[in-house]
Amino acid sequence: MDNLSEALEKLKLASTDSATDSVESCLDCLLKALANNNTEASVKIQEMGVLPLLPTLLNPQSSCTPKVANIIAEVAKNEFMRSPCVEAGLIPPLVQLLNSTDQEVLLQTGRALGNICYDSHSLQAQLISMGVIPTLVKLLGIHSHNTALTEMCLIAFGNLAELESSKEQFASTNIAEELVRLFQKQTEHEKKEMIFEVLAPLAENDVIKLQLVEAGLVECLLEVVAQTVDGEREEDIAQLKTASDLMVLLLLGDESMQKLFEGGKGSVFQRVLSWIPSHNHQLQLAGALAIANFARNDGNCIHMVDTGIVQKLLELLDRHVEEGNVTVQHAALSALRNLAIPVVNKSKMLSAGVADVVLKFLQSEMPPVQFKLLGTLRMLIDTQAEAADQLGTNGKLVERLVEWCEAKDHAGVMGESNRLLSALIRHSKSKEVVRTVIQGGGVKHLVTMATSEHMIMQNEALVALGLIAALDLVAAEKDFVGANLVSVLHKLLSDERSAPEIKYNSMILICAVMGSEPLHKEVQSLAFIDVVSKLRAHENKTVSHQASLTEQRLTAQS
Repeated sequence: MDNLSEALEKLKLASTDSATDSVESCLDCLLKALANNNTEASVKIQEMGVLPLLPTLLNPQSSCTPKVANIIAEVAKNEFMRSPCVEAGLIPPLVQLLNSTDQEVLLQTGRALGNICYDSHSLQAQLISMGVIPTLVKLLGIHSHNTALTEMCLIAFGNLAELESSKEQFASTNIAEELVRLFQKQTEHEKKEMIFEVLAPLAENDVIKLQLVEAGLVECLLEVVAQTVDGEREEDIAQLKTASDLMVLLLLGDESMQKLFEGGKGSVFQRVLSWIPSHNHQLQLAGALAIANFARNDGNCIHMVDTGIVQKLLELLDRHVEEGNVTVQHAALSALRNLAIPVVNKSKMLSAGVADVVLKFLQSEMPPVQFKLLGTLRMLIDTQAEAADQLGTNGKLVERLVEWCEAKDHAGVMGESNRLLSALIRHSKSKEVVRTVIQGGGVKHLVTMATSEHMIMQNEALVALGLIAALDLVAAEKDFVGANLVSVLHKLLSDERSAPEIKYNSMILICAVMGSEPLHKEVQSLAFIDVVSKLRAHENKTVSHQASLTEQRLTAQS
């Protein structure tokens, strides 16, 4: 340590008269001390006030510069030294050195900046605002043959790409082409993994997604899948997962997805289809997720249903009733739900037996599967009276829906169960379905749904309740009273925030329950006539007209 103190004193003197030889020997001594005991040497460097001298030594023309940058990189490995490095003004001269043509200078500079800014989003953001991204991308292109420099660039990209502010800068460079070119040259698993770690955060940006597709990344990914699909080594399994996950991520962008779909004739689309019957769960999962992503517009959905994709998905689901891979079940149900959105697809999918296969998962205890199962059935029966009738009279289904309507730990499942219960009534308009829901204990949940914070759910509940009252008021009367329906309707009509549709359907329902003596008494006791008469002046003509009709009805039956 005495040698170090001596070297630091000499460095302070030498730095003022720029005696290169004596500076070099001091720097060598510092590097040796850091290699021997980094923490102790770093503390000494800070105590003796050497850090503020270093910016002047970071001279692009000086032969000492790589060693100075190396010292900073070593010192900045210690968390307690990072702030002093920033305070000593080391970042601006280091950033300037990224324009150097000397590969050793570039390498040590990259290490120094990486260590100073490690785990600090604010410092990384500062680097981005200083324009390091275009500089580093250019360096990658020029020095792609230099392994150490390439790795330095990749590590920097991996850290910077996590910041949202970096995406726009990356998108304005040719990063996509450079990374794809680099990937194509790699044979080692570790190197491919490093590139994957940069590609994943970058591919979250839609502009970069398209750039990566245009640069040929998809072909690289398909090749990785082909090479690793039958592999049993851990690295093969890891690469297969990373490549197929990245493929799915690229399909989340509308433009990149449509480019790869190519009207359903694209070779990439066809290759992805072949993953669904695969025996590899990871590929089945990626294939189903890819179909779900391709199924994001009506044109694609109609084409896919017409070309037999539904059958492939049903066969896949059938294989997983017993095997029970939850992620594959969830992905396949997601794909079916999206495919069922266009009206022309619903009857075709019902004829193909989609509802029957989906019902096999009714016993699933996994909320993500439950959620997608409910969404798929709800999409299928929309405007399909016969299917709604068939499912709505299925006692086991209704029983399970009522159970899930109480799944307070899983808001999504609870909401979808309520919506499907309502949809079965609204689309079937069947007395049998209404009776099945009443017997299954579903009425109270529909009343609660009418108080939802989501207007669409409130409305769906009120329409379903109106149909229950119209089709079988006698059977529903007890449940309506028990669930305080009249009190809920009074609140909805009194609340100024209620949408016009909510007020309208609430008044329709009030008129419908007047045929029940106990409900009629409740309506009278809550002085509905006062609330309704105020609504005659409502700005919405449909609401004001219904208010007049409801007031007449209330007056006539008072």
